[in-house]
Amino acid sequence: MKEKKLRLQAIREIVEKREISNQEELAEALKELGYSPTQGTLSRDLKQLKIVKTINLEGRYVYVLPDSLFFRQLRKEAYVAVDSHHSGFISIEFSGNMALIKTQPSHASSLAYYIDKQVFPEIIGTIAGDDTIMILIREGVLKHAVLNRLRIVIPSIQKMGTV
Repeated sequence: MKEKKLRLQAIREIVEKREISNQEELAEALKELGYSPTQGTLSRDLKQLKIVKTINLEGRYVYVLPDSLFFRQLRKEAYVAVDSHHSGFISIEFSGNMALIKTQPSHASSLAYYIDKQVFPEIIGTIAGDDTIMILIREGVLKHAVLNRLRIVIPSIQKMGTV
């Protein structure tokens, strides 16, 4: 258990000090410190630390800690409301009380994270894959109300003619 605690602290320090874009880069940085976690362990560690991928100022995806100054600054500067180019948004379709958003590969989880963080009363929650997000909508909520809320996170959602 002590090794896990030390490994988690090492991950926090690496992510705070370096721009890490993927698990391979993180594993390499950990290896330099004497750790060699499996990919599964690394995934669980990232989840436990609530580390997310977000877009840095150069438009590159990097891991950040949710309590980091960088992450708070990005949110403050409206990076939550990224345009469709940066969010990877492609399309949205509705069926009953669900919506399905298609994104570019590897964009779905970060976009779903931002949708969930907004705590929209119309949306119960999201489930994300690599390039797809399923949104569960509260009963009786109209799709235009959902689109109005989603526009906070994806400003160009309706302009793309995808409804």
